[in-house]
Amino acid sequence: MKYGFWLPIFGGWLRNVEDEKMPATFDYAKQVVQSAEKWGYDTTLIAELNLNDIKGMEADSLEAWSTAAALAAVTEKIEIMTAIRPAFHNPAVTAKMAANIDRISNGRFTLNVVSAWWAEEARQYGGEFTEHDERYDRTDEFLQVVKGMWSEKEFSFKGKYYDIQNARLEPKPVQSPNPILYAGGESPRGKKSIVESCDAYVMHGGTVEEIKAKIEDMKRLREEAGKAPLQSFGMAAYVVCRDTEEEVKAEYARIVDMKDASGYVGYNDFVSKSQLEQQVKLEDYSVSNRGLRPNLIGTPEQIADRILAYEEAGLDLMLLQFSPQLEEMERFSKQVMPLVEEKRRALETLSN
Repeated sequence: MKYGFWLPIFGGWLRNVEDEKMPATFDYAKQVVQSAEKWGYDTTLIAELNLNDIKGMEADSLEAWSTAAALAAVTEKIEIMTAIRPAFHNPAVTAKMAANIDRISNGRFTLNVVSAWWAEEARQYGGEFTEHDERYDRTDEFLQVVKGMWSEKEFSFKGKYYDIQNARLEPKPVQSPNPILYAGGESPRGKKSIVESCDAYVMHGGTVEEIKAKIEDMKRLREEAGKAPLQSFGMAAYVVCRDTEEEVKAEYARIVDMKDASGYVGYNDFVSKSQLEQQVKLEDYSVSNRGLRPNLIGTPEQIADRILAYEEAGLDLMLLQFSPQLEEMERFSKQVMPLVEEKRRALETLSN
C-alpha cells in the first residue's frame, strides 16, 4: 500500500468545524508536505477548486497549480498529484505547464483529471459548465490534445471544443510516455473516458465491498477495451486514530455534529449534478470526498486490519485526510503504517 494525503489547501476537511488549526496558506502546505516526506508518505493530492467547498465560498483557498509548482521545487521524493479540470483550462497551455512542473520535480508530477460538478463556481470563474455527459466529451478532447503535445514534435487537432494547429512543446515531460493520468468517475460515461484515456483510477471513500466491486468492474472494462491494465487504484479516506474506542466515539461524534454551516453550500450541486453509484447522505458529506465510508476510524490495530482488507480487495493507494493535519499525519505514520507492515509479514509467514 502507498500512502497519500490530500493537501489542506481549503483550511481543513470538516464542514462543521470552523477552525481546524490548519490554515489555507502556502507556508502551512509546505510544512505539511516536507514533514510527510520524512514520515514515509508517497503522494500528495492537490485539489483544484477556485471556491472553497469545505469552509464556504467566502473562505480562503489556495490555487492548485501554482502551489504544485512551488512544492515541486522544495521537495525531493513525494509524488505531486494535481487536479485538472478541462472546463477551466486551455489544453495546449496545460500540457506545457505540466511538462515544466514535471521537469522541476524530476518526474514526480501527476494529474488527477476531474470533469467538474459545481455550477456556481463555473459561473463565478467563467468555466464552461455543461450537462454531465458533455463534460466528459470535452475531457476526452482535452486529453487527446495534452497527450499529443507531450508525445509529438508538432501537433495539430481540430474537434468540437479545441482547435490546435502545428503546436510545438519543448522540453517534453521527464515521464514517458506521459505523466500518470489519474481520474475518478462513477457514471458509465465517466468510466468510458477513464478506460480509454487515463492510467489510474481514484475513488471516493467506500466500503471494502464497494471498492472491490469498482476495481473488478474497471479491470473488466479495461480488458474489454483492449487496453493495458490500469497502473493504480486509489481511494479517499478520512482517518480518526485514537488509543481507545471511547476516544474514537467522542471524536466521531464531534466531526459529524451537523449544523447550519457554510461548508454545506455545494451539497445540492454535488449530489444532483454528479451521477453517483452510492447515495451520499448529509452525514457522509460532513467530511470531504465521502471519507467516512471506509471506516478508518478506530484504534491503530483496527485501522491496520481495515487497510489490509482494502489491499486484499485490490486497492494500492490511500489518499488520506486528517484534522488537524500535521499532528494526525504524524500519529498515523508512527502508529499505523508500521503495524500494517508487521501484520502483513505475519500473514505472509502463516501462508507460507
